[in-house]
Amino acid sequence: MFETAEIGQKVSKAEFARAEPELRARLLEAQRRLREAGFPVIVIVSGVEAAGKSEVVNRLCEWLDARGIRSVAFWDESDEERERPRHWRFWRKLPPAGTIGILFGSWYTAPIVRRAFRETRRTDYHDDLAHIAALERTLTDGGALIVKLWFHISKKEQARRLKQSLRKQKRKLTPWEKRFNKMYDRFAKISEEAIRATDTGNAPWHIIDAKYTRHRDLTTGRLLLKLLERKLAAKAPAAKPADPPQPEKTGRSATKRRTILDTVDVTARLTPDQYDRELAELQSRLNKLTWKAWEMKRSSVAIFEGWDAAGKGGAIRRVAAATDARLIQVIPVAAPTDEERAQHYLWRFWRHLPRAGYMTIYDRSWYGRVMVERVEGFATPEEWGRAYGEINAFEEQLSDHGICLAKFWLHISPDEQLKRFEERQRLAYKRHKITEEDWRNRNKWGAYEEAVDEMVARTSTAHAPWTLVAANDKRYGRVMVLRTLCEALEKNLGKH
Repeated sequence: MFETAEIGQKVSKAEFARAEPELRARLLEAQRRLREAGFPVIVIVSGVEAAGKSEVVNRLCEWLDARGIRSVAFWDESDEERERPRHWRFWRKLPPAGTIGILFGSWYTAPIVRRAFRETRRTDYHDDLAHIAALERTLTDGGALIVKLWFHISKKEQARRLKQSLRKQKRKLTPWEKRFNKMYDRFAKISEEAIRATDTGNAPWHIIDAKYTRHRDLTTGRLLLKLLERKLAAKAPAAKPADPPQPEKTGRSATKRRTILDTVDVTARLTPDQYDRELAELQSRLNKLTWKAWEMKRSSVAIFEGWDAAGKGGAIRRVAAATDARLIQVIPVAAPTDEERAQHYLWRFWRHLPRAGYMTIYDRSWYGRVMVERVEGFATPEEWGRAYGEINAFEEQLSDHGICLAKFWLHISPDEQLKRFEERQRLAYKRHKITEEDWRNRNKWGAYEEAVDEMVARTSTAHAPWTLVAANDKRYGRVMVLRTLCEALEKNLGKH
């Protein structure tokens, strides 16, 4: 694979001087158009040690407008990063729409190094590569341009450069440099596996002969320009939001298809005495479990979805009341901000994942993509259709990291919702909870019910099952949430 990158192609100083001004001008123009087109560009800089990767990054930063470019170097993982799923550190550094992010080191670095040093098995390595391919597919499907650059030099050239560097700096090889130089052949083999496994149509690899500096830099600049111009030419004008499907009325016709929500027994009740007794027992149990999770460094994530007025806030308050405030964070999810709209829809959820031992509660979640955005037409059928797979992959990463994930859908009947809406309008201290949008959403009950049915069918997995909570009786619903969360934590903590 690397043979053609070891030829050693040269560019004269005069040729470079002639080509550089035009290339730089065209790159700046493409960067200007990128701001208007509004998609992110992710440039991954990888390759052989001593191939001049840092020099390439410096050159690109020199040629491009600094206001629309950000270079990020990924070296050793911090404690904060090690306490979260592996891709968390990369998601939080992704460039916003209309900008270029240069990743000096990336999601490839750690898997390749660990495999080269035999710290992971081959099967685990290929699992890592499969997760990387899925991540890149998620990003490119979301509109990003990924430019993957592998800078290559021969084993002989690497040894020459390291010796030259030592002479100039009057020092000895570091243990790190010695290991890389000694293991050149193994690194080349492992890296080739990574390139072959992730060289996809949506995110192909580009191997660059890096023996001669001017050839390396011109080739890199021209390649980035070509891919940018191609993406700009192919990008269609932003599509108008799809017309949302016509909602079914809340009345039930004889021909209505039975959904998963029809299996929920909304008549389930608890007496006040039963509720007080079980609430106290479960909150005490949950308190002990969250402290045990903190001691064992096991994180947990709970997401709450459900009908308007189904009691999500009340259930969350009972969970929070049982948990030390230092261990829990509640994230209310509303319409995305400008900053969030400039990123992939999963970005705002990745960034709030808890550190080891802590709990994050999402009041509404990433499932808005396949519910609100689907029903209201904010996402196209293609966008929300592929979101099921993206969400499953996301949740699988949380589970693989050891995070306890609990997902709740709070279900009430249309009649119970109407009763609660009317109560909110009647009582002054509850009036702030009801809006015109709530009434409008109620008229789309059928469309939302259909969306929830498909959501549960396609995303209730062994590692992240849905819990459908009968919430007509608030007491019963709160107790069911607490009990399920306790059981999920006990199961998770018992695994480790």
